[in-house]
Amino acid sequence: MTAIDAMATEEVAQDEQQYLTFIMAGEEYGVDILAVQEIRGWEHATVIPNAPAYIKGVINLRGTIVPIMDLRTRFGLQVVDYSPVTVVIILKVDTPHERVMGIVVDAVSDVYTVARVDTRRAPELTEDENSRFVDGLVNVNNKMVILLDVESLLSVPGQLNL
Repeated sequence: MTAIDAMATEEVAQDEQQYLTFIMAGEEYGVDILAVQEIRGWEHATVIPNAPAYIKGVINLRGTIVPIMDLRTRFGLQVVDYSPVTVVIILKVDTPHERVMGIVVDAVSDVYTVARVDTRRAPELTEDENSRFVDGLVNVNNKMVILLDVESLLSVPGQLNL
C-alpha cells in the first residue's frame, strides 16, 4: 500500500462512524460506539430519593457509582415490564469531565457503520426538550435509525451529580 492509498483509506474511515443500535417501542436508535463502555443485563438498582422519575437508581460498577436512566421513561414512551432481553448500555463521555451513565433499553440490535454524508438532520417538529438528544437520522437496510447525541443525553438538567 502506498502512502497515498493509506491517506485515502484514512480519509474514508474519518468520514464513517459506527453506531451501536438498540430497540425501544419498536423503533431503532443508535449511539456512537466509541461512547459505549459495556452492555449488561438488567439488574436491580439502588433507588435514590428525590431523583427524577427516569432515573431508576444507581449501581456499583467496579467501584464507580453509575446512575441508571430508563430511556423509555425519559423519552415519554409507554412503560413496559423489563424482560430477559432488557439491557443496560453503559455510556461514557469525557467532555468537559468524565460522565458515566447506564441507559435501560428494550434490546440491543446491531452495529452499523454509517457514512457521515448519509446522516440527515432530524426535522424540527416540536419544541420538546427530548428533541435535543437526536443527533440525526439515517436509513440503514431500508429502516430509519434515530441517532442520539450521547453528550446531550448524559448532561440533562436535573440529573444526579454523583
